[in-house]
Amino acid sequence: MDAEAARAAPAARWERVGLTEDEYRRLVDLLGREPNDLELEMVGVMWSEHCSYKSSKVHLRRLPSEGPQVLMGPGENAGVLDLGDGTAVALRCESHNHPSAVEPVQGAATGVGGILRDIFTVGARPIALLDSLRFGPPERERNRYLLGGVVSGIAGYGNPVGVPTVGGEVYFEDCYADNPLVNVMAVGVLPRDRIVRGRAEGVGNPVFVVGARTGRDGIHGASLLASREFDQQAEDLRPEVQVGDPFLEKLLIEACLELTAGDAVVGVNDLGAAGLTSACSETASRAGQGIEIDVARVPRREPGMTPDEVMLSESQERMLIIARAGREDEVRRVFTRWGLEAAEIGRVTGDGMFRVRDGDRVVAELPARILTEQAPVYRRPAAPPADLEERWRLPRLEEPGPGDTAHWTAALERLLGSPNLCSRRWIWQQYDYQVRTNTVVVPGADAAVLRVPGSRKGIALAVDGNGRLAWLDPDRGARLIVAEAARNVACTGARPLGLTNCLNFASPERPETMWAFSAVIDGMAEAARALGTPVTGGNVSFYNETMGRGVYPTPVVGMLGVIDDLEKVVTPGFKAEGDALVLLGAPAAGLAGSEYLKVVHGLVRGRPPLVDLDLERRLIDLLVEAAAAGLLRSAHDLSDGGAAVALAEACFAAEPGAAGAEVALPEAGSAAEVLFGEGPSRVLVSTAPGDLQRLLDLAGRLAVPAAVIGAAGGGRLRIRIGGALAVDAEVQRLHRPWSEAMARWMA
Repeated sequence: MDAEAARAAPAARWERVGLTEDEYRRLVDLLGREPNDLELEMVGVMWSEHCSYKSSKVHLRRLPSEGPQVLMGPGENAGVLDLGDGTAVALRCESHNHPSAVEPVQGAATGVGGILRDIFTVGARPIALLDSLRFGPPERERNRYLLGGVVSGIAGYGNPVGVPTVGGEVYFEDCYADNPLVNVMAVGVLPRDRIVRGRAEGVGNPVFVVGARTGRDGIHGASLLASREFDQQAEDLRPEVQVGDPFLEKLLIEACLELTAGDAVVGVNDLGAAGLTSACSETASRAGQGIEIDVARVPRREPGMTPDEVMLSESQERMLIIARAGREDEVRRVFTRWGLEAAEIGRVTGDGMFRVRDGDRVVAELPARILTEQAPVYRRPAAPPADLEERWRLPRLEEPGPGDTAHWTAALERLLGSPNLCSRRWIWQQYDYQVRTNTVVVPGADAAVLRVPGSRKGIALAVDGNGRLAWLDPDRGARLIVAEAARNVACTGARPLGLTNCLNFASPERPETMWAFSAVIDGMAEAARALGTPVTGGNVSFYNETMGRGVYPTPVVGMLGVIDDLEKVVTPGFKAEGDALVLLGAPAAGLAGSEYLKVVHGLVRGRPPLVDLDLERRLIDLLVEAAAAGLLRSAHDLSDGGAAVALAEACFAAEPGAAGAEVALPEAGSAAEVLFGEGPSRVLVSTAPGDLQRLLDLAGRLAVPAAVIGAAGGGRLRIRIGGALAVDAEVQRLHRPWSEAMARWMA
């Protein structure tokens, strides 16, 4: 079909699969003919934003992804980092935003199932889940409905499948009311020499689909649900959301890990977005081979399914396995033993073609590379928002001096009971975070810590994101997010090793969206390089907007660190009365983008600070070395809510008798800035009085500022600024609004 004929084709032909007219013409040129309906459907889903990354790919290449610890980087189902001693760890973060807006329980549940499959696809046993969630203000009924449904979905899948949900974060902003964000991170461990890749290698090798039967759920989920903005009520799209079965997934995990422990398997791929179409084309393309399958041999759970439905179904708990020729019976035996189906549906070919048969009839035939490598790539127009400088302007705030104790104590209470700072216990108590008994530090700390099975080592995990900072300044905001994630991991005594990300944005067709996206990539890349934490892979989610209203640019970072001796793990709570309290790092902190500014003054304004990445790296070195030397009793990051909130939280998590603190904070600005400023590179630590000088000497050697600010204990939190008493309250009084707020909303 020539260009003139393509122009004459009915517009509905390309529009119904989510392509533009130019993309349709490109496809015709690549094929040298007009595609049939199934081929067009397959290209439509693979060239969707969700599958092809056509708007983000040119920018993602700027992220650092290599390092001596990186065993497998972007491009596979999950990244893999070397832990040493022959052990490796797989990590990946994914979004399930649009499905969760449509049907929060199943949207979140299938997000958990999908990210777990990414992990055991590479041969790793999943050992942990973390989630990063965004909703509209909890005062509104629909936002509470979405939060409750998402948490129920995460718990309803993660708990039965036997993988602990050990950490996460949740934030509330108006911009997420119509577009909640549900990002899930998963981590698994595997032998260093047993990494499985998603490649269809070896001409003649058999191709199996294993696990659940194929149904009609999720068809067009990648192309028409996840790759467009909402222009209708979310509830009307429920048929496009998949339904998960965690008990079947548990069986699938065990069967796949048993099979990949041997040498019968050449490659494995998850049947996630775009189902068989993506799994087959991706594995063939990665290997530079072809693949031929027969849809008539795919087990189905619904009668009368067409080849189009089989190829586009996003039914959950399914995997594609490329086995070695002659080992077919071994594959069947393993899956039969676990009560699962393993159907041989095709073979690897050497002609580079993706050929789909329906019995004796060829129903689709096109080069695999057209679906993957030859998808369009765009450098979309980018321009800063017209009101950027207005966002940076902070109005003059009329506030009392530090001696107005009643005012500042009340402000602290108000912040502690606010949606973004109150306790998340209502959420994480619904998760089974101790299943498999490897969880050493449970949810609620700066980072979770898990035991590496069979080892004295541990891994620390944190997810961090701050859309407010990225909206104010995407480059600086991204740097701050990476730095905070690394700092949170280091607060446990772990050395940050690498990260995965989930990048949530509005429509890429808006120049301001692409400007923010590009700036986030630059900021994240700079911070990752400076801190030695390469990006192992991740996910991009565009079109998070409804009726023209988009979310904040929301980059989420999942950071992983390693600690050599679990006996040296550090947690946030004070440990003993009389322990010295030390503020490590930069003393100054502004109010730009802070919770104080939003909660007390109703403002999201100011330009976030430019983090000193060299100081951040030295601070991380100090935390790791001090923890290894046994000099730290506790450590807690001073980000959300600033010094006053961090002190209160350390009191809430204190050992019996250690709650409370008498401190004098260095004067570094107004009372609000000293108490509630959220600048980077700052950590509150406690140490035994006998170890204080050693800690200060170590800080001096690493050129990290260190200020002794007081002592733990006493049952009250008393904070002085320049001799004036700014905050004075019993810890129990402060604890009440912090601990009760979320449960009260959700009641």
